[in-house]
Amino acid sequence: MQPKVSKFGGTSVADADMIRKVKAIVDADADRRIVVPSAPGKRSKEDQKVTDLLYLCHEHARQKLPFDEVFTLIAQRYKDIAAGLGVDPGLNRHLNTVQESIARIASAGGGSDYAASRGEFLNGLIIAEFLEAEFIDAAELIFFDERGRLDEDKTYREIGERLKGVKRAVVPGFYGSLPDGETPGAIKTFSRGGSDITGAVLARGVGASLYENWTDVSGLLMADPRVVDNPKTIAELTYRELRELAYMGATVLHDEAIFPVRHAGIPVNIRNTNRPEDAGTMIVPGNGSEKHTGTITGIAGRKDFTVIAIEKAMMNAQIGFGRRVLSVLEDHGVSFEHLPSGIDTMSLVVADGQIDGKLDEVLEGLRVEVHPDSLEATPQMALIATVGRGMTHIPGMAAKLFGALSQADVNIRMIDQGSSELNIIVGVHAEDFETAMRAIYKVFVG
Repeated sequence: MQPKVSKFGGTSVADADMIRKVKAIVDADADRRIVVPSAPGKRSKEDQKVTDLLYLCHEHARQKLPFDEVFTLIAQRYKDIAAGLGVDPGLNRHLNTVQESIARIASAGGGSDYAASRGEFLNGLIIAEFLEAEFIDAAELIFFDERGRLDEDKTYREIGERLKGVKRAVVPGFYGSLPDGETPGAIKTFSRGGSDITGAVLARGVGASLYENWTDVSGLLMADPRVVDNPKTIAELTYRELRELAYMGATVLHDEAIFPVRHAGIPVNIRNTNRPEDAGTMIVPGNGSEKHTGTITGIAGRKDFTVIAIEKAMMNAQIGFGRRVLSVLEDHGVSFEHLPSGIDTMSLVVADGQIDGKLDEVLEGLRVEVHPDSLEATPQMALIATVGRGMTHIPGMAAKLFGALSQADVNIRMIDQGSSELNIIVGVHAEDFETAMRAIYKVFVG
């Protein structure tokens, strides 16, 4: 049987009690042979993440400041976990090595990757001992090149060889090694939340039957629970649908974690460590044969956009008009999110974080470059994506959406439907965001 790769997030491995739940989950399925732990997360809202404390240690060391007090908090956290589980993987020795290495690397001008990665490393040692599993350092399996990019050929070759036939192994998430992998400072981390990527890379490397991502929610919800009361869980969605929803902020999985498993066609199951009986959300490759049910997969949205509306007669006849518009953004280091257009109109949808402090210069640049008949910037906009496979093939879906917004007295400022046929994006004023989200959810889900 092909193995399953089971990644456990920070809340799932935050203390000894949670790790006992992890063991029960792993023991319940013999195919769960590769376990990927994160660093201990928060045990309460007031708690601190170990990774944050490790970053703080590095910063103190970089500034030649003592960090003993901060590191003592970290050390005690791991000692409490190990004592609670009744194991000791030589913890004191490893803690001493980590503390000394952080000081040495920081004082030599090295980056924070080594310090940040030790949260997963130390937790992995403890969990491996508790699960009676082989501990395999991620630095021995996951490799980056000189430019900090994943060395896929070397990584997948080493994973395939090292993990072939393994009975049970624990591989820490979040990091790998740079070419000079013999020294502690040669550690390279993924971006925050990168343990998801580690799990996905391992799943592809071993040809897993399933990549399980265990967290503190029972799957991906159809809408933001902070906006919509008790939204339903999405039972199944495709990789493409997840990308659309994740882009708008609705995800419990790191964006980059999709690509390794998508390439290999491996399904992903989002599960709840506290409720392992829940089926969670299944993310599947999607082959175009999925049924069009007449409903939607999910709704997601974000605030804080500015829309720059350009109008110019005969715009469509001017060769290079779009290129000149986008060159103005490029000259000012601004990326755009969407570019809906008509015969004589074009709108640039830009995140406020991109345009802050640059709007007046960008508008002046557009006036000089394309001489618009009118140019208007509308701030405080929100975008809402309604996502569902094949929704454009079902008559009345758009009318249903727009009718719901009309009934809720929400003015639609922009409509954008991409060629993917997976979503309809509407732009509304930020103050109408929550009302619009609830109206769309109600009309499609109830």
